[in-house]
Amino acid sequence: MPEGDTIHRVAARLAPALEGAVLRRIRISRHDGPLPSPGETIDEVRAVGKHLLVTFGGGLTLRVHLRMTGSWHLYAPGAAWSRPPRSARVVIEVDDWVAVCFSAPDVAVSSEGTAGVAHLGPDLCAGPVDLDAIAERFARFAPADEAIAVVLLDQRIAAGIGNVYKSEVLHLGGVDPRRLVADVDAATVRWLYAEAARLLVVNLGPGSRTTVPGGLAVYGRAGRPCRHCGEVIERIVQGSDGRSTYWCPTCQEPDDRSGAGHRAGDGTGAP
Repeated sequence: MPEGDTIHRVAARLAPALEGAVLRRIRISRHDGPLPSPGETIDEVRAVGKHLLVTFGGGLTLRVHLRMTGSWHLYAPGAAWSRPPRSARVVIEVDDWVAVCFSAPDVAVSSEGTAGVAHLGPDLCAGPVDLDAIAERFARFAPADEAIAVVLLDQRIAAGIGNVYKSEVLHLGGVDPRRLVADVDAATVRWLYAEAARLLVVNLGPGSRTTVPGGLAVYGRAGRPCRHCGEVIERIVQGSDGRSTYWCPTCQEPDDRSGAGHRAGDGTGAP
């Protein structure tokens, strides 16, 4: 599932091609509701957490969540597509571009603007982070008996964290991903979300995603040595939907309750 920085990058690529352009044609497969009309202007393309919103002059907003399978592509009119047309979920045509979203499972059109994303917590990719608001939502939505790694994925608390940043911030903070919410102190919670926001914003630009010198600290590196201590990185599956978490058993000792900060001064961004 894409992280928040991925969707913000998509919005940054689509916006110059679509914003202010006149809609010539739109097609959404498996959709039987209202659609924007040809001749309308495309007012805005933006990301909110992991959702992409396209707002049309007639008052409708397209919302797309790519989940694990979706992707957006831009083509010149008449250019060959890189994937079969049958897998196109959304096609938006303007004079100079054709924007195609392939295989996205979550697509909706609404006249209620951002109503489809109203449940989300603060977008960690979108400027200064309101840690007080996040702390309040954490207290409201985080079950005391749930693992912290699972809770970090709850977009109602803060939007944008996926498996990558969940794994990375827990490693950078030295927090065991299996630690229960009840055992995570308030200062550590605030640090985790602040660090996730920092890393997401840093990675909004071009280039490969990087959280530590050399790339990623733990994500996708099961069986390889930890960049910090040399221990073998492990992968576990957590939560009811079986999400992957990567972690270092030495850097993230199960009995370490000190939380973020015990790695201070190692250049990872820990306080």
